[in-house]
Amino acid sequence: MDSQDIAQETPPENVFNAPSIHQDELIRGISYTHRTSTPDIIKNDLSRECVLGVDEAGRGPVLGIDPIHWENVDQADNAPAGPMVYGVFYLPMEQHRSLLAEKHHFDDSKLLTPQVRSNLMQALCTSGTDLHESCGWATRVMSARDISSAMLKPAGTYNLNAQAMDATIDLIKEIFAHGVNISQIYVDTIGKAELYQKKLERIFPTVMITVCPKADSLYPCVSAASVCAKVTRDAALNVCYQSTRLLDAQAIAPNSIADAWGSGYPSDARAITWLKENMDPLFGWGNECRFSWSTAKNMLETKGNSIRIDWPDVNDDEHVRRVTDFYIIKPSRNTEEDESEDELAAWYGKPVAESIF
Repeated sequence: MDSQDIAQETPPENVFNAPSIHQDELIRGISYTHRTSTPDIIKNDLSRECVLGVDEAGRGPVLGIDPIHWENVDQADNAPAGPMVYGVFYLPMEQHRSLLAEKHHFDDSKLLTPQVRSNLMQALCTSGTDLHESCGWATRVMSARDISSAMLKPAGTYNLNAQAMDATIDLIKEIFAHGVNISQIYVDTIGKAELYQKKLERIFPTVMITVCPKADSLYPCVSAASVCAKVTRDAALNVCYQSTRLLDAQAIAPNSIADAWGSGYPSDARAITWLKENMDPLFGWGNECRFSWSTAKNMLETKGNSIRIDWPDVNDDEHVRRVTDFYIIKPSRNTEEDESEDELAAWYGKPVAESIF
């Protein structure tokens, strides 16, 4: 990632705090979904055909790797900090290009300046604007904690492609559940575009679906979804960072996330410096860090003062012990009685009357 890309990925200090920012969930590391109300122009005529776009922020390929080759990308090349955000954006089909592209100049969020992205998001959230009156959107904020937990399962790993696919499907279903007549869906690709498209077509057979690379530059509704996801992630990172500063009142930390985490990518020296300087030897970091990423895992395993813990394999019967194995059983004179005697009862002893008589 070059310096220009790092600058684009670094959250601005004055990013718009959209309604999709749920501070409590973000601080606690809980994934959540936010959906705006269905615009009246659509709600009052549910037969009106709409177009929907899907994009994400915070998953990111870097170093020039194309998204369709994600499964071959080393996790060390990707942002270890903060949530991944998926966004969907919909509006009446007849306004698709005229409102988004021609009037408001939506484009791939990475090609827009942070201030332009923030301004567009604010317009979407401001009552009375044409964007607010005609468009609806939703975001799924996938916390770093939940991403890592799924990817580090000892058996049946829930990889990032599967998590992203499920987030996309759930968001689309959420819009359909509120009666919106979606006739076309455009998705910026995850993994192999043709496989992803076939799966979506099986789930939504009545909809025309297009999954392709660079969809955020080709289709305005995907561009708008990209902006919703990116601005939400920028603001979410600020919330996460400020919460880490408050945890230690004695810490001397920069006020802005740009000076501390930077973009969150390992090619950004600010991110690596922060990880090294703020690693707890036992717990590592907080909910802001993706422990499943190679950057974090390698740092935990190789840094000299980290504490290693070997957890027992829960599936290894040889090392599994029953609670009653820890009871001290009084030997019985009768072997048959010893085999049949209840261990817990033996621990507590026999009633007094039984002992006497």
